[in-house]
Amino acid sequence: MRLWNLSSRRLAGVAALACAAALIPACATAVTTSPAQPAAGTPQCATSGLVVWMNTNGSAYAGGVYYTLKFTNLSGHACTLYGYPGVWAVTLSGRTIGSPTIGGTIKPTTVTLADGATATATLQITDPANFGTTCFLPGQTPAPGRPGKLPTAAGLRVYPPNPRSFSYKVIPFPFSACDRTGPIWLHTTPVRK
Repeated sequence: MRLWNLSSRRLAGVAALACAAALIPACATAVTTSPAQPAAGTPQCATSGLVVWMNTNGSAYAGGVYYTLKFTNLSGHACTLYGYPGVWAVTLSGRTIGSPTIGGTIKPTTVTLADGATATATLQITDPANFGTTCFLPGQTPAPGRPGKLPTAAGLRVYPPNPRSFSYKVIPFPFSACDRTGPIWLHTTPVRK
């Protein structure tokens, strides 16, 4: 299953790089979420009313792993989610690592969550080693007799899809990362029931 279109991936990557320097949190959400939410009587889910978590038993494939992101509504009332969640790898101190996710070509639909209900999205983490020596730590690139060393992320900063909010939750989860902007190695699908 292919989650993104290569040409739109490149265009979105350029957009992400252009805005990353000035408005890092805003750009992560702006690039990865839909710009407009359909009108509805049910309010959008506020990040403060969501528990954001992940099933860490991923589904591996040659070159990466798929995980399921989960958004559980604990706000006390029904709310809606629409679009692609924004995801960025972070260090233990909270510094972002590399580039944020780029949304794909799958058309989002509005998901209405009753209190206590959960929506999901698929997160694809591509192995940073697929980008050649680009993602390895300085002086740590693979060589004969030396496997090389990639930076380790301490977790994921997840922006629920809400174009009016730049707030996020952090999921602790150590994994190999790419500490360079440019390579897009994190991808998501839109939220769904």
